[in-house]
Amino acid sequence: MPEQTLWSGTSSQWKNLGAFLLCLLVIPIPWAIYRWLQVKTTRYTLTTERLLTKKGIFNVDTDTLELYRVHDLAVTQPFFQRMLGLKTVQMVTGDTTSPRVTIDYIPMSLNLQDTIREQVEECRMRKRVRTVDVEDSDDIHPGGGALS
Repeated sequence: MPEQTLWSGTSSQWKNLGAFLLCLLVIPIPWAIYRWLQVKTTRYTLTTERLLTKKGIFNVDTDTLELYRVHDLAVTQPFFQRMLGLKTVQMVTGDTTSPRVTIDYIPMSLNLQDTIREQVEECRMRKRVRTVDVEDSDDIHPGGGALS
């Protein structure tokens, strides 16, 4: 089955409200424009196989996260984001280059966390990938036996 795009979008500019307010009070306007461009040029694309993150104003960097590497999802909504109908989706992954991936200031109506969770499970089933949780125990002696 070919890879399909399920969602593509950017964070909300509400993310920069503090920077814009500081611009009015103290900091010059070019800094606020730079912050606006940072958010505008960061694009997330969720496909059936991976999450692509493209960032950069002049030089564009693309980070690819294979969905079967996602271990945990968390959704947070600080008070300000709740007032605006926004949320932050955080992923803990087994990827060495990006162990934590955050998609912030996205609309609550997207239900992106459910879409990601479903695709992670489908991707694991297709690739026959299983995760194994290994607990680090202080009760085991490095030689292999238990301490008494």
